[in-house]
Amino acid sequence: MTAHDRPSPWWTPQRYADRRPFLQARTAITRAVRAWFEEQGFAEVETAILQISPGNETHLHAPRTELRQADGSHAPRYLRTSPEFACKKLLAAGEPKIYEFARVFRDRERGDLHLPEFTMLEWYRANAGYDAIMADTIVVIAHAAQATGIGRFSFRGRTADPFAEPELLTVAAGFERFAGIDLLATISGGEGDREALAAAAAARVRVADDDTWSDIFSKVLVEHIEPHLGQGRLTVLFEYPSPEAALARTKAGDPRVAERFEVYACGVELANGFGELTDAAEQRHRFTAAMDEKARRYGERYPLDDDFLAAVSQMPEASGVALGFDRLVMLASGAPRIDQVVWTPPAGET
Repeated sequence: MTAHDRPSPWWTPQRYADRRPFLQARTAITRAVRAWFEEQGFAEVETAILQISPGNETHLHAPRTELRQADGSHAPRYLRTSPEFACKKLLAAGEPKIYEFARVFRDRERGDLHLPEFTMLEWYRANAGYDAIMADTIVVIAHAAQATGIGRFSFRGRTADPFAEPELLTVAAGFERFAGIDLLATISGGEGDREALAAAAAARVRVADDDTWSDIFSKVLVEHIEPHLGQGRLTVLFEYPSPEAALARTKAGDPRVAERFEVYACGVELANGFGELTDAAEQRHRFTAAMDEKARRYGERYPLDDDFLAAVSQMPEASGVALGFDRLVMLASGAPRIDQVVWTPPAGET
C-alpha cells in the first residue's frame, strides 16, 4: 500500500464529520448518567491510573512502565485494567456510594468491541446486595438510550429493547438451555471437576488436552451461550460458578455459585458486577492461583497489592459493577464499531 492508498488521518474534517454525531451522543449519555448518579447521592471519584498491581486475573494483560524515584531508583508500575482496587480502598475508608468514569488499559485486545485504552464506568454501594447493583445497571443503560432517543439497540443483526423488562438467567440455566450441560454437576467444594466438564462439553466444543475447567467453561459460554443473550431485551446472566467468582463472594447456602452477574445486549457483554468478597485470605488465595496460571500460560505474573488486600479485610459488605462505557455508547448511538465513539482512536491508528 502506498501513501496515496492509505486513508486520510481520522482528524481530517471529512472523516471526522462522520464520527461527530456519535461523539455528540457520547456527550449526551455522559451528562445523563452523571446526573443520575448525582441524584442518587453518589460521589464521583478520580483514582490513580498507575498501580502496584493492575489486577490479578489470569487472562487480563496490562502495559507496564517504570517510575524513577527521587533517589534514582526505579519502581515498576502498571496501567490499571480497572479502578477496582482503588475504589475498594475508598469503601474501606468510609465512602458509602462512589462512581468513576475511569480510563483503563488492556494489552492484547483490539477489535470491533475492544480497545487497548477505554473508559470503564464503575460504581459501588456499601451495605447493599448485588441485586441493588443489578437494578442500577439496568437503569443506567436505559438512561443512555433515553439520552440519544434510540428505541432499540442493534449490533450484527441482533436487536434489544433497552426499556423492556430484562431477562434474568442463571449461568447454570443458560448452560442447560443452550448447551445441554449440567454445569453445577461439574463443581464440588467450590472447585471445578475438569474431567466431568470435558466429558459433558466434548460434543459442543473442541477440548484441548491442556484446557482447564475454566477454559472449557469459557469456550462453551462464548460459542453457545453468549450469542443467545440480550436478544430482544437485555439479559442479566447471574450466579456464576464459583471457579469463576473472581472478586465476588460465594452465594450463602450454595458454594457452587458466586454473587457475580453480567449484563448483555445484542450478544454484547456490557457489565460485570459482584457482591464483593471481603475475606482477604480467600482473595489472596484466588489471586495467587490466578497468577500461577498466568505464569504457566504466559510466562509472567503481576504482583499482589498487599495494601488492597489489607483494605479488603476492612471493607464493609458492598456490591459493585464495571460497565464498558464505550460499548454502551456504541449501542445507544447506533455506531457500528467501538472506535467511532471515542474522541481519539488508539495511538498509531489512522
